[in-house]
Amino acid sequence: MIGKAVEIPTPDGTMDGYAAHPDGAGRFALVVLFMDIWGLREELFAIARRVAGHGYYCVVPNLFYREGKIRYERRNADGKMVSYNTLPVALQEEMLGHALALTRQTTRTDTAAILDFCRGEPVIDGTAGSVGFCLGGNKVFLAAQEFPQRFRATASLHGTRLVTDAADSPHRLVHRMRGEVYCGYGERDRFAAPEIRAALEQAFAACADVTYRSNLHAGVDHGYALPDRDVYDGSAAETDWREIFAMFERQLARSV
Repeated sequence: MIGKAVEIPTPDGTMDGYAAHPDGAGRFALVVLFMDIWGLREELFAIARRVAGHGYYCVVPNLFYREGKIRYERRNADGKMVSYNTLPVALQEEMLGHALALTRQTTRTDTAAILDFCRGEPVIDGTAGSVGFCLGGNKVFLAAQEFPQRFRATASLHGTRLVTDAADSPHRLVHRMRGEVYCGYGERDRFAAPEIRAALEQAFAACADVTYRSNLHAGVDHGYALPDRDVYDGSAAETDWREIFAMFERQLARSV
């Protein structure tokens, strides 16, 4: 296993990140791991190594690079990262401000830069996959909608703002997507309310070129799929990963 820091040139500056891929010769299908609102950290790098262990090149970009190497970490007495809604309001607002600065246009710019960078890495220039948590669960939709010729296996876990009133809300543009989409939802997550899930189901039902699957995990909260979190639910997360790796197996060639 090779894990390394990477620097990705973009029109707006250098986007730092982390990449992992199998040892040895060969080229591997690309999987982009889109971070959550807490920023880059070892927890996400370990997930990237898990993806790489299945035969993929996994890159984790710092989406906050325009504002610096921003990372938040608040832990409880058991050493677990606490949930966003337990933080002081001022800190929540600060974090949300960074997240809201990331638009469809910034996602398009950053994703194009990632794809360009990966042409110089041991990556197959073919179909790609993605996994996103929270904020990143929104960005995987945008990346797949802006680059449908590349992203054919899209996984959103406890994604945020998937259904909004905006004209370019992710759910309004699912007709652009191709391949397969998988979403994992927490029953207690306000971003996975019944009306949100219904809107996504209805939107995807009208699309012949993309297959949509989802799981609603009973009794779990927003953030359940991240192993270092106070709300982590291993059973729900492993259900998601079985679905995700099966989707990657169907849609992505792992090596050449």
